[in-house]
Amino acid sequence: MSDKLHLTPEEDFPADLSAVPDLELQVLDSQVQRQLDYEYVSEGGPNPETEFRHFDLDEEFEERDAR
Repeated sequence: MSDKLHLTPEEDFPADLSAVPDLELQVLDSQVQRQLDYEYVSEGGPNPETEFRHFDLDEEFEERDAR
C-alpha cells in the first residue's frame, strides 16, 4: 500500500479495479481525490486522466455496494 498523498496522472493506476482489495481501493480513492483537489486549486480544473480515474473509482464503489 502506498503512503503517497496524491496520485498524479503520470503514475500507474490499476487497469482492473475489481481486483483491488477494499482497503487499497479506499487509499487509491483518497489519493485521486487529493490530486483532483490539487488540480482544481493549482490548474483551475482537473486533468482528464485524474477525472477519469475518479469516475472509474466511483463506479467500482457503486458495484461493490450493489454486491
